[in-house]
Amino acid sequence: MQDALLAMLVKEPAHGYALRARLQAALGPLGAAMNPGQVYVTLSRLEKAGLVACTDAAEPADRKVYEATAAGRERVTRWLAGAGWPKPDLAGFHLKLVAAAASGLADPVDLVAVQRRELMRRLRDAQRAALEEPGDEVSALLLEGIVLRLEADLRWLEACERMWRGNREGA
Repeated sequence: MQDALLAMLVKEPAHGYALRARLQAALGPLGAAMNPGQVYVTLSRLEKAGLVACTDAAEPADRKVYEATAAGRERVTRWLAGAGWPKPDLAGFHLKLVAAAASGLADPVDLVAVQRRELMRRLRDAQRAALEEPGDEVSALLLEGIVLRLEADLRWLEACERMWRGNREGA
């Protein structure tokens, strides 16, 4: 979220409230779950890092206006130029399955079932959000990405279950 807020400030200085509204609009239905204080904590961190500067607004007097510094603009340029993609923690879950099987403390198939229920809950939430608040194309695209990723993770869990069931039956 830091880099996204910083990019918004590169475009134009803004109050924290305006930034929060823009971020919520960009996230569509998912933005409703955003903690309002999170924006202000992030702005404070950006200010401490020298990436934004803060001034008091003329009107209303109780609001602060944030603006990206030269260092902040540089960071946004690097962030936008970089190729980043969130890494799913499949290796961590795989190690949990291996450890459960090796220790005998839990059945890997049961762990897969627990994980599947959680992913199914998240998938229903994302699908519900897409249906209840279609929003604009940008937020719809975000929800589609979430749904596709969850569906892929569910397919991977099916492969895990097949393998661990086969191991259990072959033992």
